[in-house]
Amino acid sequence: MRLLFTFLLLLVIHPVIAQRNVRGYVFSKSQPVPFASVVIGKANLGTTTDSAGFFQINNIPEGEMKLHVSALGFYSKTVGLKDEILSIELLENNHDMNEVVVTGTMKEISRSESPIPVEIITAKFFQKNPTPNLFEAVGLVNGVKPQLNCNVCNTGDIHINGMEGPYTMILIDGMPIVSSLSTVYGLSGIPNSIVERIEVVKGPASSLYGSEAMGGIINVITKNPSKAPLFTADIMATSWQEYNADIAVKASVGKAQSLLGISYFNYSNPTDNNDDGFTDITLQSRLSIFNKWNFSRQQNRIASIAARYVYEDRWGGQMNWNKQWRGTDSIYGESIYTQRVELIGMYQLPFKEKIISQWSYNWHNQDSYYGVIPYMATQQVAFAQLYWDKQFATQHNFLLGTSLRYNYYDDNTPATSSIGDATNQPSITTLPGIFAQEEWSFHPKHRLLAGYRYDYNEHHGNIHSPRLAYKWSPNKSNTLRASFGTGFRVVNLFTEDHAALTGAREVIIEEELNPERSYNGNLNYVLKTTFNSGFINFDLTAFYSYFTNKIVADFNSDPNKIIYNNLQGYGVSQGASLNVDANFTFPLKLMAGVTFMDVYQMEKNEWDLTEKNVQLYAPKWSGNFLLSYTFSKGWLVDVTGNWNGPMRLPVFPNDYRPEYSPWFCIANVQLTKKLDKGIEFYGGVKNIFNFVPANPIMRANDPFDKYANDPVNNPNGYTFDPSYNYASLQGMRVFLGVRYQLQK
Repeated sequence: MRLLFTFLLLLVIHPVIAQRNVRGYVFSKSQPVPFASVVIGKANLGTTTDSAGFFQINNIPEGEMKLHVSALGFYSKTVGLKDEILSIELLENNHDMNEVVVTGTMKEISRSESPIPVEIITAKFFQKNPTPNLFEAVGLVNGVKPQLNCNVCNTGDIHINGMEGPYTMILIDGMPIVSSLSTVYGLSGIPNSIVERIEVVKGPASSLYGSEAMGGIINVITKNPSKAPLFTADIMATSWQEYNADIAVKASVGKAQSLLGISYFNYSNPTDNNDDGFTDITLQSRLSIFNKWNFSRQQNRIASIAARYVYEDRWGGQMNWNKQWRGTDSIYGESIYTQRVELIGMYQLPFKEKIISQWSYNWHNQDSYYGVIPYMATQQVAFAQLYWDKQFATQHNFLLGTSLRYNYYDDNTPATSSIGDATNQPSITTLPGIFAQEEWSFHPKHRLLAGYRYDYNEHHGNIHSPRLAYKWSPNKSNTLRASFGTGFRVVNLFTEDHAALTGAREVIIEEELNPERSYNGNLNYVLKTTFNSGFINFDLTAFYSYFTNKIVADFNSDPNKIIYNNLQGYGVSQGASLNVDANFTFPLKLMAGVTFMDVYQMEKNEWDLTEKNVQLYAPKWSGNFLLSYTFSKGWLVDVTGNWNGPMRLPVFPNDYRPEYSPWFCIANVQLTKKLDKGIEFYGGVKNIFNFVPANPIMRANDPFDKYANDPVNNPNGYTFDPSYNYASLQGMRVFLGVRYQLQK
């Protein structure tokens, strides 16, 4: 009986004896790390450190256990449970939390310290949904919308917070490379293979970057040859018979390092899934060659030069079109040949002070026919900039610079010819400017930025662009940013209206045009918090932009004239966006964003009454998402997508097509297998819901409007129209690819 009692007593007290308690202290650089996540995965136990960095976990089962510690801004650490009292040091992860950005202030600064909110999209992020060009890739950024403007030739631009493409400035390595004429097709010619990262600034930034930076900036940062792998290759194909290949090679010549990238895209399979007789997407053959050189110099001075050549042949139209019908009225087609050359350079002058010169040049030629209408145009843009970057003590950082932009444009329309004779008169404009910026860290938790720019234009005169920004970080978990800025745009009257500049119309500038202006206020709040299973970031932004003096072209008042004047009204872009980024102690990453915006113009109608016109292609609700999970043995699954609420579309009177699009979502799934020696295979499905717009082309059966005046078959007087578009006509498709990277 005594033995039985002893046995039962041991059974009762055994769990208590077999369990243990652990206390610990988490620190970094002799400072406590508060709110760090401390987890024992095998026992399903966890806690967080307190404000002083201490933690305690009780009732831990016996056996081999490991403690996993993670905190926002630090590398995770795993330790074995051998002692009851632990002291754990974490290393700061500056790469993840303090990425260096340059777009907001034109100088390198950690993202967390920048008073201007800057969003970063890395090359790794692009690989979550592989695309052959930048235009498609940025569709996964919250508040950024690549908009297709034509269902035949697939012209496109990028909208930020609902504002049209001309209000978005596209930079490559900080230089205004893609603009005006090249905006229409230039974005699709930027391959992802040359991209290190993309920085997005929403709201005006003209105080630093001048004209066109009214709605926001997308700065494409190309890869640094000194940091690039020796060799990379990425080859992909889809079930639509699209083929894309990106190859890059690094080489060293003396102290100089070079990165050569070659990208080729081909789609030559006409497809008409909606049976309207027209190609669903344009057929394309595109080659892009990129070469960048970095030159090693003393005292880490900057010296680099890059060049890129792009050639593209694209067409869309009736399924039986071929090049023999180019420019004829028998079978409709839109055919565009594009050639483009770019040069970008940066050089730090050999002075004690940090004085940096930057310059760029691009030549763009377009040879195109839109049905029977020819459009032949050439544009050259040269840009030079010199700025002085000076640090005064530790509180003041001063920037002073000057720039000059030269634009040459010529085409075959009346826009660049003298009225009454055949003399050609290309459009030539210059835009000199000076700018200054001061960053003042008057307290460890407070930073103030003030900037001002002055430009002079021969048509618009003096242009002033100030801005002000403030950042307050009471601790590492909370950051508040507030900014105000102005933007302007000196409009090239002809390059953005080239499709309409046909026939013998006289161009009339009815009044002394003022530059388009914008005034923007922005409030941004970032919260970084941890919990037992990981950490989560919240990024909330409220924005308001007011636009005046929009320059519009009147084609209706006189059939023999094109009359330009400033809009008698104003425009507004207002709303809020929320981005959420969550990482867990188990291999799951979640990113999601939602944007609400109200974009409209107040204009006078024909009765001289002011009315509200909702901006085209600007949905009130939109968002994006990314779900990434890593399995064992190198398997990774990514689910990505974006969604849009109803957006206003261009319709005719008595149009049978709805004025607003439906809610829709474009979602993708990808499975990746990573092997040894830098090889990985990937594949998946794009547009898994197979969503395509309905009724995209009006009167596709009569593209030359030969029978548009038939009152019996066309009682509403409709004409051929391919501009009713809010999403790609490319439905669900399978893709497969392989990547290879050789580091040394």
